[in-house]
Amino acid sequence: MTAPYFSALLVAMTLSSAALAPAAEPVLFPRTTIDLGIVVGNLDAAVRFYTEGIGFRELKGFEVAADVAQAAGLTDNKPLSIRILVLGDGPDATKLKLMQVAGTSPRSGDNEFIHSHTGFRYLTIVVADMEAALSRLKKLAVKPLAQSPVQLPESLAPGMQLLCVRDPDGNIVELLGPKK
Repeated sequence: MTAPYFSALLVAMTLSSAALAPAAEPVLFPRTTIDLGIVVGNLDAAVRFYTEGIGFRELKGFEVAADVAQAAGLTDNKPLSIRILVLGDGPDATKLKLMQVAGTSPRSGDNEFIHSHTGFRYLTIVVADMEAALSRLKKLAVKPLAQSPVQLPESLAPGMQLLCVRDPDGNIVELLGPKK
């Protein structure tokens, strides 16, 4: 499967969902991807999972001073040291901003199933080769959930498999791609 196939699949999925729920009014965005900030329990383990296991690349991170983080409502006067991982190239590449806030012990949520509680529940990442993804994750001792990977119905995504795993903090990461 080629990148244009994935793009066509994602466009088809986006168009079909867009037809169901049009925006209230047109809004222009200078960038159409979002960045996701993830507070983690072990920063090095999380970076290793997302780089070596999934395939993200690490870019130069940045620091946020305690007073700025507090003024923005992000922390209670604690600084942030953020490591940036990217999926793809260019300014519109997906970015994960991983951080571990010094001097804190954040609670983890119930991540048993995606319906266990509200909020962001999982990441979906499209891969070019499911077997290669499984091999990378196996080297990190990451095990698929339930019976993953599963073959998706032809009516939903022809030739595609779905693999669900957990990152080091228990968050579900969903990989979608063909078996080569």
